[in-house]
Amino acid sequence: MSREELPILGNLALTAPVTPLDVVRVRLQSQSQVHNTSPFTSHTTQTLKNLPPNLGITSCCREVFWVGNDAQMCMLGPQATAVGTHPHTAIDCAVEESQRRTFTSTIDGLRKIARNEGTLTLWRGLSPTLMMGIPANVIYFAGYDWLRTDDRSPIKQRVSEGYAPLIAGSFARVAAAAATSPLEMFRTRLQATPGTGAGHFKATVQDLYHMTQAKGYSSLWRGFTLTMWRDVPFSGLYWWGYEEVRKALIAARQKAPHLAGSDLEAQESSLQSFLDSFISGGVSGSLAALVTTPFDVGKTRQQVFRHLDDVPLTGTPRTGLPPGILAPEQLSLPKFLMHIFREEGTAGLFRGWTARCLKVAPACAIMISTYELGKRMAREANERRHSDA
Repeated sequence: MSREELPILGNLALTAPVTPLDVVRVRLQSQSQVHNTSPFTSHTTQTLKNLPPNLGITSCCREVFWVGNDAQMCMLGPQATAVGTHPHTAIDCAVEESQRRTFTSTIDGLRKIARNEGTLTLWRGLSPTLMMGIPANVIYFAGYDWLRTDDRSPIKQRVSEGYAPLIAGSFARVAAAAATSPLEMFRTRLQATPGTGAGHFKATVQDLYHMTQAKGYSSLWRGFTLTMWRDVPFSGLYWWGYEEVRKALIAARQKAPHLAGSDLEAQESSLQSFLDSFISGGVSGSLAALVTTPFDVGKTRQQVFRHLDDVPLTGTPRTGLPPGILAPEQLSLPKFLMHIFREEGTAGLFRGWTARCLKVAPACAIMISTYELGKRMAREANERRHSDA
């Protein structure tokens, strides 16, 4: 087994357990505060129960208007038909529907998705994630290793040892993200689609097909710039933090008399090396994930966003905006993130950070520790081969 195969197997083994966290992260990040631009009157769930009893409201929650298919506001039509003699029942229903569609935390999201949409919905998007895992990890780890250690690498030749992990990790991530960006868009849209029943996979494929017909195949890389803003600093911070934390752990063990051995090889046993890599990967991965969460929020919302011309021959604009007016998701990265900050504050930029960190930390820990273990096994095998020759 090669050193590239071990992290791939580790990633595939971890994909299924952490997929629910990924689904909740996408749902949380795609929720946004939406201002009312409709002639209907909007009310929050807190004020719905205080409405006058003679207010017309549709008889079923499924017929209540939702702004942008989001759960933040419930739209009540002024001309809607009154609900017999029990208006409060319909209002309570609207309140319940709003609460059902809105997630307040990672645990709340897991609970509501499982209860309202079925437990299997938590694993929606598992197949594209598995498809992404193999090429992404091969390109990422092999690219990083070559850029970091090969004598022909320009980074090895021109960048100092202290900054080499940061630069090599950033370039390796660019290559891996570019190769898997269409699959990530497909997965993000699939996971962001609420509801029960089959057909989500086929509907998402058809949606992307119509998008490519309207805007060309380059539209499959929509949000790639935001992905780079997220992945490049994440990868740089991750590899730099990994190297620094690992050095600190080794130095601390060398200073401890009961842990220090006679030489470096004794100190760097297989188990110690694995634990150092595991701890360093988990710590650096979680910190890098936290810092880059705003870019992840921006990427998710842009990829989930349905442009008017994604689907040919559509009628009413999905954005509800006049012609020539851009939706926030169509703005440049700095303006889009500033819009989120103005509308939702810092909490909006870090929406879903808990689910993201809970997913990334074990993934980084397992992948880097298995990668280092694979390198160690390959090195020992080469040494035995040379000694036998």
